[in-house]
Amino acid sequence: MKDWFGTGSRYPFEILGASHITMLFIFTIVLFGIALASKWLHTHERFRQVMRYSLLVLLLLSEISYQLWAYVNGVWSLGGHVPLHLCGIASLIGIYTLITYQPTLIKINFFIGILPALIALITPDVPFDFHHYRFWKFFLHHMAIPWASLFLVVTSSFRITWKDMTNSYLLLVGYALIIGFLNPLMDANYLYLEHPPTVFTPLSLMGEGMIYYLNLAFTAFLAFAFMYGFYKLGSRIKLL
Repeated sequence: MKDWFGTGSRYPFEILGASHITMLFIFTIVLFGIALASKWLHTHERFRQVMRYSLLVLLLLSEISYQLWAYVNGVWSLGGHVPLHLCGIASLIGIYTLITYQPTLIKINFFIGILPALIALITPDVPFDFHHYRFWKFFLHHMAIPWASLFLVVTSSFRITWKDMTNSYLLLVGYALIIGFLNPLMDANYLYLEHPPTVFTPLSLMGEGMIYYLNLAFTAFLAFAFMYGFYKLGSRIKLL
């Protein structure tokens, strides 16, 4: 048990190793399965509810177990374990909206819950392979976030508009300003506003200083616009 839930492991994670590719394959199959089954989900209430509450339990267990793991192992910190990154916020919103189906939050989560988690899955910041809890928590959590985001959209009846996209982007900018103020107080790097993550990601290519922030803002807008285009295409071919 200590090997699985301790702070170390003999099995380091390897990017694009067999376990990584396997998890990416599972993620892709389920994500496209949700999109392709959108009409079917509307007509099969029992299966829709099973999937809804399965995603809810998966998100809850991921959030709660990680906090417990960090606390029990004595590594919990205000600057490293509060769910204030985009994936953490998307996870919390996902939990709430899977219970309430609140339309505005579902729309926001569509824009923040898919691409950031996808980037995290492709360039994972996880130290250990599948022999450790951290591997399973990271991948199951970061897969469940976009699954839930897409599931909530395809099982709802509202339309997402360009205005929804711009409002979501402005909310993100406002949230980033708050986090930018809090990061130094907590000795944190939430939203990676202080510097890019330690593993290589697209953020590593965005320069330094003010250029870094401008590139972050521009890239976020492009990502939101891409998600809106993805939604419009999905609507046109009757998937979303």
